[in-house]
Amino acid sequence: MRRFSMHSWLMMSAVGFGWAASASAVEPVSPTARRAAAILSTPAERLDIQLVNCTEETACDTNCDGVIGECVGADEGCGLFGGETFDLGTTMFGEDSGWDVGGWVQAGYTNKGDGVLNTRPDALNVHQAWIFLEKVADGSEGLDWGARVDAMYGLDGENTQAFGNNPGEWDFLNGFDHGAFHSAIPQAYGVVAYDKWSVKIGHFYTPAGYEVVPATGNFFYSHAFTWNFTEPFTHTGALASYTASDDVTLYGGWVAGWDTGFDQFNGGSAFIGGATVKATDDITVAYIGTVGNLGKVGDGNSHHVVVTAALTDKLTYALSSDILHTNTGVFGGTTYHTVSAANYLIYNINDKLGAGGRAEWIKVNGSSYYETTVGVNVKPTGNFIVRPEVRHQWGGGVNPLGISVDQTILGIDAILTF
Repeated sequence: MRRFSMHSWLMMSAVGFGWAASASAVEPVSPTARRAAAILSTPAERLDIQLVNCTEETACDTNCDGVIGECVGADEGCGLFGGETFDLGTTMFGEDSGWDVGGWVQAGYTNKGDGVLNTRPDALNVHQAWIFLEKVADGSEGLDWGARVDAMYGLDGENTQAFGNNPGEWDFLNGFDHGAFHSAIPQAYGVVAYDKWSVKIGHFYTPAGYEVVPATGNFFYSHAFTWNFTEPFTHTGALASYTASDDVTLYGGWVAGWDTGFDQFNGGSAFIGGATVKATDDITVAYIGTVGNLGKVGDGNSHHVVVTAALTDKLTYALSSDILHTNTGVFGGTTYHTVSAANYLIYNINDKLGAGGRAEWIKVNGSSYYETTVGVNVKPTGNFIVRPEVRHQWGGGVNPLGISVDQTILGIDAILTF
């Protein structure tokens, strides 16, 4: 599973309902959304209902990051200092090379720690200094190949590393960490595509869940408990996708457990698979399951369902629900069992402003936690966004997660993409 501190792992080894909002994206996606996919190459590809598909007539198509809305028109200007949005990939490779490079810098502040990623309160933190290099595989005209590598450094690095590894393997505790700030290589994979088939091999983001690791892929600054405590983060292995029709995509493959990076902790070996179904023009349902030896979290199975609905042209609702059971006492005890439901609602006021909320319930080994978050996205330019929010969390019972509950947290961050 993902986001509890790996220091807790090492110590252990030694001895609903509501409303909210998020915008995220995954691959493969349509060519018109290529820049968004390059930045947000994550589980949201199956939720392309949230992607803005720019056209050639749109002056600043590189600002279509799926966060709050429409592309900036030619007469509006969309760069940080006016003019077109700066795009590092276009600058280095041009428009039609097939290669892209880019990234972002995210910095933020919270007055209290939430026990998820915002764990260094009352300080200005660089969460993600991120860069990626990618070649998109396009099998529409025959056999093609692609590849992607991501590297990052910051406060989020500890929980972005492949902490399902043995220490010292890949990017986990490899000596490039400094206090609370850690480095990570969350993706390094190759892709082969042909017609309706695509096969990804290497180290990549999980296709499970709704929220994603890149800050550019989420509406909120903070993360849901559901994302942090019930879902994998990355895998190493092979994952195939097959586009059965315009409305159905199937997934299947093998991974070396959860949160691994070219390592096989405790002989991790599991099946991963599922499907994305466009039930109607406005509703998309995605299911991903894992079963087998999940590595550090033990033998077990997980089930992840995401339902996304466009209620109106501006209003989107999403439900993310997970069930996880393993035979390892991740937070004490002898097993780890969770069930959760996180609800999201986002309203695109215009292409510069969005408002949303998230409400969730998660039950971990019999103890229930709750969290609600409301916030706005302010996007003054095509490559800069500010995300203030208010979060309240409570519950916990015997509190097996050991996090601070019954508190209200104020937070704000900013993201500059390039």
